[in-house]
Amino acid sequence: MKKDLVIIALLVLIMLFKLVDIVADVQLEIPAWHIAQESVLVLLTVIATLYLSRDLMRRSRQVKALAHRLAQADKKIDNLSTQMRAARQEYSQAVASQFDTWGFTKSEQQVAFLILKGLSFKEIAEVRQTKEKTVRQQASTIYGKAEVDGRHTFCAWFMEDFIQDHNQELAGNEAA
Repeated sequence: MKKDLVIIALLVLIMLFKLVDIVADVQLEIPAWHIAQESVLVLLTVIATLYLSRDLMRRSRQVKALAHRLAQADKKIDNLSTQMRAARQEYSQAVASQFDTWGFTKSEQQVAFLILKGLSFKEIAEVRQTKEKTVRQQASTIYGKAEVDGRHTFCAWFMEDFIQDHNQELAGNEAA
């Protein structure tokens, strides 16, 4: 925008200098064709200055509108982030409640949460500062208590309701 303002200012200066030149040419009785030529140049400069000024104002309004929309989008993201934190908290509580229902020990709950987060047994062992063999044994106990046959089925157990609800929403939307 500063560049546009500089260009407009330069065009105005050129226009003013040309006007002074035309006045001087008239006083010096320079041929009419030369004065007409310089007058056309002044006219073109006026037109270019007006065009650029209008374009600059239009772009300035667009930038303000975009800034306003960006601020609104930021507010929506903040609201979504708050909703996501609340949903994440609620989901974590539901998972913990299910762990209690299955009778997981505190240690098993920690391992189960890390399994759900997608960590490998080796990574879980490192995080918990224990041996990988211990984590594997705990995972076996977790799968047994949850009555699933492994990591994928265990993780899928917690996603099934979300996927099922989404499919029902899709089916409802197609019927409408």
